[in-house]
Amino acid sequence: MPTFTFTGKNAQGEKVQGERNAENKQTLASTLRRERIQPVAIKEKGKEFALPTLGGGGKVKTKDIAIFFRQFSVMIDAGLPLVQCLEILAANQESQGFQKALNGVRSTVEGGSTLGNAMRGYPKIFDELMTNMVDAGETGGILDTILQRLATYVEKAVKLKAAVRSALIYPVSVISIAFVIVGLLLWKVVPIFANLFIGLGAELPLPTRIVIGISNFIGSFWFMFPIAVFGIFFGVKAMRSDPRGRYMTDNFLLHLPVLGMLLRKIAVARFTRTLGTLITSGVPILEGLNITARTSGNRVVEEALYKVRKSIEEGRTIVDPLRESGVFPNMVTQMIGVGEATGAMDAMLQKIADFYEDDVDAATKDLLTLLEPIMIVLLGVMIGGVVISLYLPLFSMVAKLAG
Repeated sequence: MPTFTFTGKNAQGEKVQGERNAENKQTLASTLRRERIQPVAIKEKGKEFALPTLGGGGKVKTKDIAIFFRQFSVMIDAGLPLVQCLEILAANQESQGFQKALNGVRSTVEGGSTLGNAMRGYPKIFDELMTNMVDAGETGGILDTILQRLATYVEKAVKLKAAVRSALIYPVSVISIAFVIVGLLLWKVVPIFANLFIGLGAELPLPTRIVIGISNFIGSFWFMFPIAVFGIFFGVKAMRSDPRGRYMTDNFLLHLPVLGMLLRKIAVARFTRTLGTLITSGVPILEGLNITARTSGNRVVEEALYKVRKSIEEGRTIVDPLRESGVFPNMVTQMIGVGEATGAMDAMLQKIADFYEDDVDAATKDLLTLLEPIMIVLLGVMIGGVVISLYLPLFSMVAKLAG
């Protein structure tokens, strides 16, 4: 077998490299992923093999992936050959990146590879959960059923993501607009009033002096603000790229007063939906926990699930390490314990996911309801405070003239 050198990242986000013998590059990439190593580049005899991202084209929407799995399952159930299904589905994709990826999968399958291994060549589109479920479907001869489950899973993931987006768009938009308006007032309007007050020789109250001082600072050092924004952005990005920094930020977010509870519910819904779908599809629980941890999207949950996996390997039940992690609510661990004892943990996980996804919808609406008056007060304080501070000297002058 040929020899390959590779570079990649392990589960902790650390860079790893080495040398392996394998039949081909795709086989080595699959082997590395099973060892919890995400390959970045594989090289043979001076020729570098960079893993394709998004099929080499534009971004693929999660909704398009859900529709693809739904259509794929219908075609397989109707008895169409696998290669023909992929050819038809590729031809009907609007996204050139997705079309190119599906044509690549079809070519690899035609070359004798399994569908799961062919999909692993496009990790930015088909993640570990999808490829492992496809492997289980091919092995068990229930590929159409697995594809239907995948479509349902991705559709629910899209719905959950939309709920999170709707919870964040409103406050972020209002705060951004408020800062823009206040910035324009301080930059353009306040200097006009300041010159007027100087010309009139008016005595300025403390709020007016503070606002004029801030306005003068912005006028003199306006270039500092975009630098600060970029600095914060890249600083947070650098912190998130480090495993310890990402753990700290995720842990901080989970302990925020209101938003933290919502994020915790989202994490539970994602964990139970992912693990339940994998177990239902025939993926072993240890492998399922590995995949669920890597696709959790939260470093705290990821570390907790790795500890759960290690505890199960030592012969313990799944309930104790879940409870000890402190991440998952008591009700969740008790329900999982009942599912484990009755041998219906997959069904129990799906029920928990259904409950928490509905709970996330309700919590999102409650959060928006709570934020509305807070945003109104914030706008009033920020904009109204500037306006009132500018009119205070005028009121004093009018009072003196009237007296």
